[in-house]
Formats: sequence, C-alpha cells, structure tokens
Amino acid sequence: MTTIVARHKVGDFNTWLKGHKDREEVFAPAISGFKTFRDANDPNSIALVIEVTDMEKLQSIIDDPANAELQKKHTVLRPIMISLPVDI
Repeated sequence: MTTIVARHKVGDFNTWLKGHKDREEVFAPAISGFKTFRDANDPNSIALVIEVTDMEKLQSIIDDPANAELQKKHTVLRPIMISLPVDI
C-alpha cells in the first residue's frame, strides 16, 4: 500500500463536500481509505491523503471518461495533481 496526496481545486466547496459518499464508492476498487483537507487560505482548494492499494487502477478511475460527469457534478477542476512519497 502507498500513501499519496491528491490536490485539486473545486468550483464550490459545499457542492464538492456533498459528493463524499460518491468518492468513497468510485475509488473503493483502488484505495483502502482517504482523509480530506481544505486549504486554510483557499476554501476551494482540496487535498486528499489517500491509502492506495492499486495505483494503476486509481489513475484509470481518475482518467475514466465515464467519471467526467461525476467530477463535473462535484465541481472538480483540473488539473488533479498527485504527489508520491519520496524515500529519504
């Protein structure tokens, strides 16, 4: 399992927040869980700390055109930036 950070902006935080259950369901095949953060200086800037079980599957879910409508419904704005852990 790998822990990553995914960041993106949203058009409306309250609309996006209402989609939490949808995110749990859509990402379930590729993750074991996630925590949600909101930027203190930008209420429409989101960060998710995600426990990933299958990175390729997660990327395919993010890129799947079938999920584009869901992203639009939740006001997700691209780009979605993914940060990977660095071994030091």
